[in-house]
Amino acid sequence: MTEAIRYRVRGMDCASCAARIERAVLSAGVADAMVSTASQILSLPVPANDPRIAAVEKAVNEAGHHLDRLDVVAGDDRIPSPASHTTPAYRRALWIVILLNLGYGLIEMIGGFIVGSQALKADALDFIGDGLITFLGVLAIGWSLLWRARSALVQGLFLAALGLGVTANTLWRVFSQQPIEAGLMGALAFVALAINISAALVLVPHRAGDSNVKAVWLFSRNDAIGNAAVVGAAGLVAWTGSAWPDLLVAFAIAGLFLHSAWIIIRDARGDIATAR
Repeated sequence: MTEAIRYRVRGMDCASCAARIERAVLSAGVADAMVSTASQILSLPVPANDPRIAAVEKAVNEAGHHLDRLDVVAGDDRIPSPASHTTPAYRRALWIVILLNLGYGLIEMIGGFIVGSQALKADALDFIGDGLITFLGVLAIGWSLLWRARSALVQGLFLAALGLGVTANTLWRVFSQQPIEAGLMGALAFVALAINISAALVLVPHRAGDSNVKAVWLFSRNDAIGNAAVVGAAGLVAWTGSAWPDLLVAFAIAGLFLHSAWIIIRDARGDIATAR
């Protein structure tokens, strides 16, 4: 049986990232690769001297991600030597991003309750999810696959609970619609956009190469789409006087969030089974 070649993937924080990496690997001629959003590991079922490995690394890099080769020692996946993303400067940058995401996620969640906006609450989940994923990435540097997977499973279950809570609350609001302060809702969404841009600017100097800079902006762009949707919903609420635009955006964002949480849980369970 061929021993899998494993990599830690930098810049993978969602299901769409994993799908993009899978397409890149397939384009390099390797099928049946396993990409785990939970542990952020790419496993290639190829021998160590396979010439396609270089093609895979190039394709993934061009897709906006960076790979760090992992050694396998006594069943334990570890980075063989200090990688650039473990430098003190990069760790500080990651902690800034964690504080920005978690801090504003809590602020936006509270703001959602104050203004009566479900879309703000759903957007806050995205901040909290990004912050927790980055937090796990910082803590798990050097951890074994089993412990990374266990941590990711707990994280995925927590995120799923948050998503279900917002979805249930949104359903309740469908039958008991309440007035929304559209002006404050839009202002909070604009601040959310500024926070996303700030997080990207903090990380850009620490990305290795143009493709990784591209990855940072791809993530920021995806997050900004959610912020823009909330801003648009605020405008429609102010224009129509109806809560429906807010509710529809909330359902869309919460649905995407729950899908990501399910991917994390699925991958974490698969990683636990593999590690054992």
